[in-house]
Amino acid sequence: MKYAVTGGAGFVGSHIVKKLNEKKHEIVVIDNLNTGKPSNLENIDNVTFVNGDIRDFQLLRESCKSVDGIFHQAALASVPDSFEKPEEYHEVNVKGTENIFKIGKEFQIKIVYASSSSVYGNPIKLPITEDHPRTPLNPYGKTKVDDEKLAEMYSKEVKITGLRYFNIFGENQSMTYAGVITKFLENIRQGQAPKIFGDGTQLRDFIYVGDVVDANLKIMESDSNELFLNVGTGKTTSIKEMAEMMIKISGLDLEPIFLSPLKGDVKSSQADITLIQKTISWKPRMELKNWLEQHMKKSN
Repeated sequence: MKYAVTGGAGFVGSHIVKKLNEKKHEIVVIDNLNTGKPSNLENIDNVTFVNGDIRDFQLLRESCKSVDGIFHQAALASVPDSFEKPEEYHEVNVKGTENIFKIGKEFQIKIVYASSSSVYGNPIKLPITEDHPRTPLNPYGKTKVDDEKLAEMYSKEVKITGLRYFNIFGENQSMTYAGVITKFLENIRQGQAPKIFGDGTQLRDFIYVGDVVDANLKIMESDSNELFLNVGTGKTTSIKEMAEMMIKISGLDLEPIFLSPLKGDVKSSQADITLIQKTISWKPRMELKNWLEQHMKKSN
């Protein structure tokens, strides 16, 4: 089979590319290297690399017209940044995604794309099911809701599934749009205390990138007609608890530093993963604590 991966040199995208390569598929990577890195694709065969932007419809059309499926991972993904550049976020995340949907419709190509738990905003109840109201707290989350509205429209004519990622962690996460774990790791690596925005009681559902990749491939290979699915663990860890866990693993004598809360930051997040488990028999395998222990010991 032949697959296109937009944002294929980025964090999640490059992990999808590696897994597709292991399965001996042909791969077209489309990435403008805004945050993606060519080094993420080293030693991978069967890859055609296209240095391009998802806002370029003709380039996308030419690159994707002969593929069997598209994994759409390209996006601008920094919440603070989205307040500074809302128009650019709309251009890339919404218009760029509509380009993908148009091509999928024209050539009848199945699309699995990256949505986000940020569509939910502050949840009314936990865990969050897929039918929860969509009330995003920031421009980034708003672009993901706009994408979902487009997906609802285009899915009448082409197969589309949006995976609502919760807080992803794992190898090669970029410092540019780093998750909290990457930032804490960097602090600790430099012998500095982790910096927590807010009081640290915020709850997060941390999901390993390898498990996210697994969900992407299983959905692509399935006959599922589910439009949106949560991809998380169903478990929560507070930011403070995670900082303390990482300090303990490091063996350093540190105390977290507390800073002012971030604008547009969700208070609590936890996925209900009943639907994805039922749909594709998927379940997360990697425990956060186990990964941290392996990764931090390896880094020392």
